[in-house]
Parts: sequence; structure tokens; C-alpha cells
Amino acid sequence: MIIEQMLVTGMAVFCYLIADEKTGEGVLIDPAGDFDKIFKLVDKHKVNIKYIINTHGHFDHTSGNEHVMNKTGAPLLIHENDVPMLGKISSELISGFEGGTGSTRPVATLKDGDIIEFGSVRLKVIHTPGHSPGCICLYTDGNIFTGDTLFTEGMGRTDFQGGSYQVIMDSIRNRILKFPDDTVVWPGHHYGRFPRSTVREQKQYYL
Repeated sequence: MIIEQMLVTGMAVFCYLIADEKTGEGVLIDPAGDFDKIFKLVDKHKVNIKYIINTHGHFDHTSGNEHVMNKTGAPLLIHENDVPMLGKISSELISGFEGGTGSTRPVATLKDGDIIEFGSVRLKVIHTPGHSPGCICLYTDGNIFTGDTLFTEGMGRTDFQGGSYQVIMDSIRNRILKFPDDTVVWPGHHYGRFPRSTVREQKQYYL
């Protein structure tokens, strides 16, 4: 399995390319901008993008959706609870400053427990609300992509509409930190000293 972590836009967003080496099928998680960087790696690995996945609906993660959908023809997937955030005028205006164009509606919506398959890779959808109502994490083979629910040193803000400190703490403690200690944590922003962590390391902060 290929995992490429890319730092994109002035908002320090982490975009991820995940692909199956044998079939060349893959996904892009939160391709918010810096498209030359993203597609340089897509081309390097000769990946056919099967899905575009948003970990949640905030503009800093969705601003590249339309561009990438048009370029790849891949459908957009997002949790059903965050669909209303897409296409808001305020989000589209702010996205423009980041080099994006806002976001069209998703082709399909996700819910907790869904499995996203490409090649031999299976991403399990873990619903982890608190930063937004539809925040998700994605788990596969000892790796969890935590979006804005959990960073390497901190968590997503809870003072936005639909956010809740109590809910995000429940998501972290009772969903993410229930995975094995050696599970690699891949966050949605580079807000800590390190670009990735482990469940074991995160337990010292939250348990």
C-alpha cells in the first residue's frame, strides 16, 4: 500500500494519497489545493484516482474538490451530516483565497462503518463528531487518518457551529484510542512538531 502525506495550502492541511500498488487504484483525502504537488505524486505512482474523500465539510479541506473532480472524474465522498456545508457562499469565497473554487455536492455520502474499497485496500469509515457533526476518520491496516478530530499535539476546534468539546473528547477516547497502540495516526493539519503520531503516544494526552 502506498501512503503519501502532502502539506498543502497556507492552512497547513495534510492531503493524503493512498493507493494499492498492484492495481494502481487509489484515493485522495482532502485535496484542498497545491494541485501540481498532488498530481506530481499521483503521476509518479501511476495512480487511477477512484474516490475523493473529505474528512469533514470545512472549507480548508474541501476547497479543491471541484478542481480534482473535474481532473480525475472521481466521485466525491463525505459524511452525510456535513453535506450542508458544501456549496455555502462563505466557504466558496474563502476557498478562492486558498487557490480553490469551493465544492460541488458529493456523489455519495458516508456513514459510520462504511467500507471504501480500491484494489485490495479497504478504508473503514469511523464517525468521530465534535469538530463538526460529520467528521470522520478512515482506518486501514494499522493506519488511521484522523482529519481534524485529532492532531499530533491537539485536537480540532470545537467553537464552530456544530462543534462540541464533550463530543470530540468522546470521539477521541472511545473511538480513535480504542485502536491498537501501534496504529499510526495521520492528522488533518500540521499543527504539531511531528507530521504523524501513534495511538500509544496520544493516550498520554487523553487517557
